[in-house]
Amino acid sequence: MKVLPRVIMAAAALLLLLVFVFPIWQITLLAPQYPEGVTLYIWVDKLTGNQPSTLQNINILNHYVGMKFIEPDSIPELSYFPKIIYGMIGLGLLIALIGKRHLYYVWSLILGILGILGLYDFYLWEYDYGHNLSSTAPIKVPGMAYQPPLFGEKMLLNFTAQSYPEKATYIFAIAIFMGYLAFRFSKKRA
Repeated sequence: MKVLPRVIMAAAALLLLLVFVFPIWQITLLAPQYPEGVTLYIWVDKLTGNQPSTLQNINILNHYVGMKFIEPDSIPELSYFPKIIYGMIGLGLLIALIGKRHLYYVWSLILGILGILGLYDFYLWEYDYGHNLSSTAPIKVPGMAYQPPLFGEKMLLNFTAQSYPEKATYIFAIAIFMGYLAFRFSKKRA
């Protein structure tokens, strides 16, 4: 029974705790009236900004074009994503104790699928947020949607919206890779 793969697997699972310490994603809005930008940080369990009034400012701006208010309490992912992460931490530690080679791979695969599903969920949220506009909006531009980019930069009226992964996304990817390393290092020798 090899110890190194178990240690790597346990470290991969525990590394996921850092997902609660750093944001997963950021969306920044740049405009002449906001030269330093308004940045929204998306965490596994909350939303914050580069200033205490960030969410309020975004909601005020969005009101003019008919976008829904962003209310963290109404975003179910912020309550169940942490449970999924804790579940994957527990499962990873259990797999490290069991020490079965194929389980290292299964854990990495599940974590990878969860990451892809999380990105897809984020895309759907952005789509709904940017396309389902109020018919009573003060500013209406026919055919205009305000969906921020999933990744990259996009012009939305006089705003440049930038959307990029943050530290927790990279930590998540490293945990997947470490689970795969545990699988590779546990390879039976001929």
